[in-house]
Amino acid sequence: MTRPSLLAEEVVSVTMTEQEQEQEQEQGQEQGNGHGPERDAGAVRALQGLEDGRSSVRLRAALAVGTAPDPRFVDKLVERCAVEPEFYVRDMLTWALTRHPLSVTLPALLREVGSERAQARSQALHTLSKIGDRRAWPAITRALLSDGDDEVARSAWRTAVVLVPEGEEAGLAAVLATQLGRGERETQLSLSRALVALGEVVLPVLRAARTAPDRHVRTHALATERMLRDPDAGFEFAIEEAKRVVALGGNGQEGR
Repeated sequence: MTRPSLLAEEVVSVTMTEQEQEQEQEQGQEQGNGHGPERDAGAVRALQGLEDGRSSVRLRAALAVGTAPDPRFVDKLVERCAVEPEFYVRDMLTWALTRHPLSVTLPALLREVGSERAQARSQALHTLSKIGDRRAWPAITRALLSDGDDEVARSAWRTAVVLVPEGEEAGLAAVLATQLGRGERETQLSLSRALVALGEVVLPVLRAARTAPDRHVRTHALATERMLRDPDAGFEFAIEEAKRVVALGGNGQEGR
């Protein structure tokens, strides 16, 4: 693992609450840490660094922006998320956004989930999941949950599970179940994890999917139910077991 990626992992894992952000900003103001010429020059350098050709420089720039939050940074951070090619730099950009006031970041991210660029949608959703503010829930639409881009859909599934209001889990499970059988193993694993995270409320839709005409849907539903019943069962084991059941003409209800 490269040194930049280690640095990203260390920093991205820390997310401040809005209250902590406001307290920090108030303390900075009390200390006279305003928008003076020196700070403005530093901000310009950091924002320029976000577009440097070297990923290590972009990583340090994102770290600098998150370390000294400034509402003027938010639009640039969101813009950069849409085009940044390196995963660990994108995660640092997300961390930097979580350090800024929700009053600024939330509207910018909600606009971005409607972007025509897939990476913009995916990263905005990822950042919303890290912020965890349920005011963003209405933005998690059926269209996003069934987005044609697998990475966007996976981000939407993870974010939906974080943001779903109490009492709406069954409705979310019904929408997620329409994606059973989709994509390769990584995509299917993401969906199974999202469904399992909702708990037993997903059982009715999984049991209904066990009789679906598409064998891929039946297999995925069986594997997901196995993971729900046995959290220690790995996805590979669950999916292979489900394949055997479906191949033998079963639907997992035999002997019950």
